[in-house]
Amino acid sequence: MRAPASLRRFGPTTVAIACLLIAIPAASQTSLDDPLDARDAKRLDRMEKVMRELRAIVFQSQRQSGVPIVVQPADTDARLQGISDRLGDLEQTLTRLNGTMEALTRDLDLTRRDNVALKAQVADLATRLTALEASGAPAPAAGDAYGAPPAPPPGVDPAEAFSAARQLMLNGDYDGAERAFAAYVADYPDGPRTPEARYWLGKTLTVRGEDTAAAGAYIGAIRGWPQTAWAPDATVELARALVALRKPADACQTLGELGRRYPKAPVAVKNRAAATAAQARCG
Repeated sequence: MRAPASLRRFGPTTVAIACLLIAIPAASQTSLDDPLDARDAKRLDRMEKVMRELRAIVFQSQRQSGVPIVVQPADTDARLQGISDRLGDLEQTLTRLNGTMEALTRDLDLTRRDNVALKAQVADLATRLTALEASGAPAPAAGDAYGAPPAPPPGVDPAEAFSAARQLMLNGDYDGAERAFAAYVADYPDGPRTPEARYWLGKTLTVRGEDTAAAGAYIGAIRGWPQTAWAPDATVELARALVALRKPADACQTLGELGRRYPKAPVAVKNRAAATAAQARCG
């Protein structure tokens, strides 16, 4: 069956679309509720005839080409959807990166505040020890060109060497105090105040950011868990150094020993221990 002469010069697909555009409005103008008169019936017959012709043309075109007629979705919509999905992934990645940067910024701010507080604490602890101890030691001798006292000759009183090192710390000379306490530990490895000298040595190393050496000094200071005024603070300082060295499990274990070994530690020490535990994410 052939298409009408007016449509015969177009391709089969164009004919089908054109006839559908013509037929649908015409069909929509006929009310289903009203009875059809003779004129409308003839018009409907003609429309059905045209539809049969169009169907025959489509089927004939499919048989000749051997390719089924399939309506494909617009490629533009698929690409837009892909771009939208990629943008969503990028937004999630940026959100995660922003969260990580904020956490790093907070940790850096905490570290800076801790360093400032540590310097003040060193001065405060040294002052209190000076007031509590009545050693009567004379003022330290003049140091060398770098501010550190020379190595004590044989027969020098260990109390004088300890007081000289501590005075350097009180004066804010942390480099000189570090060298002086290191010399004291080397010269008097078995002295009664050597653990305390290791504790103060750890303090000077912490101020300078040498966490590995500081941790070693604190370990030497609290070996045997001495019952001294500075031991609880040395334990917390060791935990803080371990956190800085990315060893949170060891830091948490050290803080656990603090509560067991020094249950009567000062409130300030306990507060710093709690802050360190939160930073290490102890369970």
